[in-house]
Amino acid sequence: MKFGVIVFPGSNCDRDVVTVTRGLLDRPTRMIWHTETDIEDCDVIVIPGGFSYGDYLRCGAIARFAPILAAVHKHASRGKFVLGVCNGFQVLTESGLLPGALVRNRGLQFVCDRVSLRVERTDLAWTHRYATRQVITLPIAHGEGCYYADEATLAELEANRQIVFRYCSPTGTTETANPNGSLHHIAGICNRMGNVLGMMPHPERACDAILGGVDGLMLFESLLTGVAAPVRR
Repeated sequence: MKFGVIVFPGSNCDRDVVTVTRGLLDRPTRMIWHTETDIEDCDVIVIPGGFSYGDYLRCGAIARFAPILAAVHKHASRGKFVLGVCNGFQVLTESGLLPGALVRNRGLQFVCDRVSLRVERTDLAWTHRYATRQVITLPIAHGEGCYYADEATLAELEANRQIVFRYCSPTGTTETANPNGSLHHIAGICNRMGNVLGMMPHPERACDAILGGVDGLMLFESLLTGVAAPVRR
């Protein structure tokens, strides 16, 4: 399995991802400049965190027009895997690969912390190594991470089980645990097919014990060992 990590002007988590995929997991990985259009050699495309194009206009609003995005849409339509983390999640919603939008955090402040998440689905290639409703800890670092969608879209996400991660307390409850005000405590969602995943927390920053935890490593390991795992279609 070969990874491709997209690099926009302003990306700052691209090398973090490469450290995991190439460094820790020993998988072929190439960094893909945003003007490229050929990603046929890649099985997984990662849109990393950072500030693509300086986050001018809105987060991800300019990146959606990058030449590479047409190739990413084609890649996803073929059932290949796409992961968008933080700014990458914003790019996925802006480009229409995932529904909804990421808006300013409740309180209008940048939030940098480690948070608890509850794994809502374990029948995806991304998550099959987690336990059902397992609580994991991942870092967040964003100013516009509040997930928003209209009621019809939220109902559809719930009905189709497209919510993959929710913010929660360390014990797994969601009533008071929400670092940014996301509706339905949403921290990560997938498309109907399950091959496109967007999430605000950073799994690539929780892949080495020296950094304080390895809960994010299981996401990458799940994908590597579970490409044949059931994917909702």
